[in-house]
Amino acid sequence: MSIFFPGEYLDSTYSINFEQLYKEGYRGLLFDIDNTLVPHDAPATPKAKELFERLKKIGFNCMLVSNNKEPRVKKFNDVVGIDYIYKAQKPLPKNYIKAMEKMGTNTDNTIMIGDQIFTDIMGANIAKIRTILVKPINPKEEIQIVLKRIPEKLVLFFYRIYRLFKKN
Repeated sequence: MSIFFPGEYLDSTYSINFEQLYKEGYRGLLFDIDNTLVPHDAPATPKAKELFERLKKIGFNCMLVSNNKEPRVKKFNDVVGIDYIYKAQKPLPKNYIKAMEKMGTNTDNTIMIGDQIFTDIMGANIAKIRTILVKPINPKEEIQIVLKRIPEKLVLFFYRIYRLFKKN
C-alpha cells in the first residue's frame, strides 16, 4: 500500500466510532487540529472539548500533533486539556514517535487522525501508525494548503480504486 493512502477515509473526526477502536485494543490517539477538529485557525469549540472528555472517559491517551507554532496549539489545548507537540515537522516521523513515547503507546495501539495526506497521513504511515483521514471541516484554507489539495485529489482517486479492488 502507498505511504499516501490512509487506513480509513471518513467524513469527520466526530463520526469515528471511538468505543469500537478501544475494544479493538487501541489506546493512543494523535490528532491534527486545523480542519480536523475545528476550521483552520478557529478556537477550540465546546464540541471539541466534549470529544476529548469522552475520549478520556473511554480510556484513551490523546495528544495533539501539529505543525503550528506553540501559541496556536497552546490556546487550543488550554480548552481541550490534553498534551501536545507543536512545530511537529510532519511528515517527519520523529514527533509521532515522541508522542507515542509520551503517551506510553506504540505503533500497534496508536492511531493518527488528520485531514492532510502529505503531512498527517504520510508521516504516520512512515512511522507505521494506523491512520484515519477525515474530510476537511472548512474548504476555506491558506493558499499553500489549497495547492496541496490538488495532488491529494489524485491520491484519493487511486485510493478509492485500491479499496474497490481490495474488497473484491
